[in-house]
Amino acid sequence: MAEPPGAAAEEAWGKVDAAYGDNGPEPALFMDGVRKGSVVSRANSIGSTSASSVPNTDDEDSDYPQEHYKESYKDQRRRAHTQAEQKRRDAIKKGYDDLQAIVPTCQQQDSAIASQKLSKAIILQKTIDYIQFLHKEKKKQEEEVSVLRKDVMALKIMKVNYEQIVKAHQDNPSEGKDQVSDQVKFNVFQGIMDSLFESFNASISVTSFQELSACVFSWIEEHCKPQTLRDIVIGVLHQVKSQLY
Repeated sequence: MAEPPGAAAEEAWGKVDAAYGDNGPEPALFMDGVRKGSVVSRANSIGSTSASSVPNTDDEDSDYPQEHYKESYKDQRRRAHTQAEQKRRDAIKKGYDDLQAIVPTCQQQDSAIASQKLSKAIILQKTIDYIQFLHKEKKKQEEEVSVLRKDVMALKIMKVNYEQIVKAHQDNPSEGKDQVSDQVKFNVFQGIMDSLFESFNASISVTSFQELSACVFSWIEEHCKPQTLRDIVIGVLHQVKSQLY
């Protein structure tokens, strides 16, 4: 037996009412839970994605001081190198300025060119030339000092001999009574000079004044020794004595 249409409709409405009525879940709450679940799941997915995409800030904080220290060390080395290079350049410049002030040939006398700065090559060349000039002058002065020392030595020897002669006369004043004549003195002096001139003439070269000076000092050193002069004087005295007696 067929059911009436009204009964079928009432049964269907009853199922809906049971599902969404007082005993079943409310549609609003169900939809709210669905929305909340989707929001939570979406937030979790976004959070996981953000967490995976955000870099490790702790590592960055730990690496930053080290990187900063490296940069600071490089800057310090660069600054120290720059300062050392500047000091080296200043020292070189000061050295050239000192050379230009010390070396007389680097001091420009002409006011027209005094304003022009000398190049480093010119300063070095003038300094080398001046050093060579000083070396030659030093050698020349050393030779002159050596000659003067020899002259002083010869004068000291002559002084000692004269002092001995004076002392001998003072010790024997009676020997002065029988004085020889001036002619005899001249003959003794002439004999000594003639004997010395023989060796002098044989040893001296007169090609130039410099060579003459050198030969004179060489002759004095060789033929004017105390013992040589003593022998010459004794020989001349014997010769004069033989002529007188």
